[in-house]
Amino acid sequence: MAVAAGRAWGSRAMEAAAGSCWAPLPAWRELLRGLLLAVLAVGCCRGNSVERKIYIPLNKTAPCVRLLNATHQIGCQSSISGDTGVIHVVEKEEDLKWVLADGPHPPYMILLDGNLFNRRVMLQLKGTSRVSGLAVAVAKPSPPQGFSPGLKCPNDGFGVYSKDYGPQFAHCNKTVWNPVGSGLSYEDFDFPIFLLEDANETQVIKQCYQDHNVPREGSVPEYPLCAMQLFSHMHAVTSTVTCMRRSSLQSTFSINPEIVCDPLLDYNVWSTLQPINSSGKVDPEKEVIIVATRIDSHSFFWNIAPGAESAVSSFVTHLAAAEAVHKASDINSLQRNIMFTFFQGETFDYIGSSRMVYDMEKDKFPLRLDNIHSFVELNQVALRNDSVLWMHTDPISRMNESVEAQVKNLLDTLSDSSAGANVTLQEAGYSQPLPPSSFQRFLRARHIPGVVLTDHKTAFQNRYYQSMYDTPENIRMQYPEGLSPEEMLEYVTDTAKSLAEVATVVARALYRLAGGANNTSAIQADPKTVSRMLYGFLIKMNNSWFQSIIKPDIKGILGDVPQHYVAVSSPVNTTYLVQYVLANLTGTVVNLTKEECLNPEKTPSSEKEMYEYAWVQGSLDPNSTSRVPYCVRSTVRLSKALSPAFELRQWGSTEYSTWTESRWKEIRARIFLVASKELEIITLVVGIAILIISLLATYFINAKADVLFSIPRDPGAVAY
Repeated sequence: MAVAAGRAWGSRAMEAAAGSCWAPLPAWRELLRGLLLAVLAVGCCRGNSVERKIYIPLNKTAPCVRLLNATHQIGCQSSISGDTGVIHVVEKEEDLKWVLADGPHPPYMILLDGNLFNRRVMLQLKGTSRVSGLAVAVAKPSPPQGFSPGLKCPNDGFGVYSKDYGPQFAHCNKTVWNPVGSGLSYEDFDFPIFLLEDANETQVIKQCYQDHNVPREGSVPEYPLCAMQLFSHMHAVTSTVTCMRRSSLQSTFSINPEIVCDPLLDYNVWSTLQPINSSGKVDPEKEVIIVATRIDSHSFFWNIAPGAESAVSSFVTHLAAAEAVHKASDINSLQRNIMFTFFQGETFDYIGSSRMVYDMEKDKFPLRLDNIHSFVELNQVALRNDSVLWMHTDPISRMNESVEAQVKNLLDTLSDSSAGANVTLQEAGYSQPLPPSSFQRFLRARHIPGVVLTDHKTAFQNRYYQSMYDTPENIRMQYPEGLSPEEMLEYVTDTAKSLAEVATVVARALYRLAGGANNTSAIQADPKTVSRMLYGFLIKMNNSWFQSIIKPDIKGILGDVPQHYVAVSSPVNTTYLVQYVLANLTGTVVNLTKEECLNPEKTPSSEKEMYEYAWVQGSLDPNSTSRVPYCVRSTVRLSKALSPAFELRQWGSTEYSTWTESRWKEIRARIFLVASKELEIITLVVGIAILIISLLATYFINAKADVLFSIPRDPGAVAY
């Protein structure tokens, strides 16, 4: 037993002695592995904090992105790795000289005062390699001379006037509708441009510039300098034809296709005064009056589209008029039906209206063009002079005697409906063409009697058309100081009273056009409802009223600052809210359980083809924190607002809108201190030298590991 034990011990001792030259190597590798894991762990834990110490992120920004149509690209983009430059603050035009000629540290990132963000300055910056990007500070107050980056002739070429129809009115030959339009949104810039939405972040950038970049006593500023980096690389190039073809090829042949652009799309919202079968066709003999407005806007920067005058004033008035008409007691017996229509994507060559006309022509919509009795459109109605509302008609179609008679009746009915109201309706003139409007797309298909109501006779009153300054202040919305959000929601502004008067006139006219013969005094728009809508669509979407009228599963759409850009993911929050506000104002609360409301086809009396049902959150219970939900029945529906060009795969179409939006990987901005080129080179060289020395040291240590890390033999150990 002892001998056996001694042999076992002796065997292990011999193995240890014989292996003394190679046993340390695995230990050395384990040591290296442990060190490597420790470094990685430290990197994971501390990497973010190191980045935070180097960079200051700018979190409240909005980029200029790339849009494309059949022929060209517009907008902005950075290089694939972002663009970097030394910051220079430009608050007056004289400051540009440093950027364009004198500054010794190009390229520059310009922090541009909002009052200098105009076509003249931007074209100077576009033509130089000394500029790597631009950050624009919002001008407060808004530029007094006006600012519109849109076109002087909006949607030119996609309305009714052309060389074949009213050539004297084509291309705004008769009237320049947007005289302050610079067309800046339709330029192509090869450097990134960001909007700084937060005044505090703007001040941080200016302070960094003051501390590091301002020349002292006439000398050149010394390193380190304050720099900015902007990331907004766009995937699509050239035109919609090119990007859609590439995306189509990717989708056809690739397992993981990389889509580079998407069509601008959303949904139109519509409802009828009398319910119709949404899955069938309206009787050809049944006449329908269409009331229309747009619900989208645009500006130079992505998803910055307040659209107070260009969109919100008109669709809020439209919603209020729809509610007022429903107050009439005999709506179900009226001779004609009324369709309330809210078009999406109209800013981009009439996406929504052209799609509805296309669907009507192809029998993909319950109504046909032949069902349309007349057309009334609300288009910018908040900035009236002396309470005058102008009625625009098409002089070409009025040459037809039948159309002329119907148009005259339409004008007379509208004028008569304004009696006793603080609104005066006047005809713009027989020789005056239609302003840019959805009605033009219907006229392209058929001579329809119609009128467009605006606050301008010729050029727009709106000096901030399609810009970030088309805000509540632009339509003179004012609140007393010190009001809480809930008090502001309920406060009736002068603007709300004014728009409610317009809505009342429109509602009474619609009732009479539909064949109503009763007294119209009960048809009255509610200024309080208008106030709530203006507050929700212009100041704060996430308010108690909007919360109470939407479905629980879409409550996430209620952001703080409302924007009305059509975008590529649909429906956008504006579409949802217009849908549920319209349902709330014109629908009926029905006594159905949640299950019955969500599945109305299971209830025999629901008439699912005639109505839509929505289970909404309801208001908060006064005695608890829970809500009291209920079921709303209405005739409100959605229809696709995607240009027919994409349905037909005619990406180079001149008949329909072809606008697409490029995809991108990341959008971000940050500032930091940048060292001189010399110091960067020295740092690189020293780093490489240290790396080489470390590799050599590691090699020699590894080569001599048996000497450096050998285990000394125990002199008392005896091997057998």
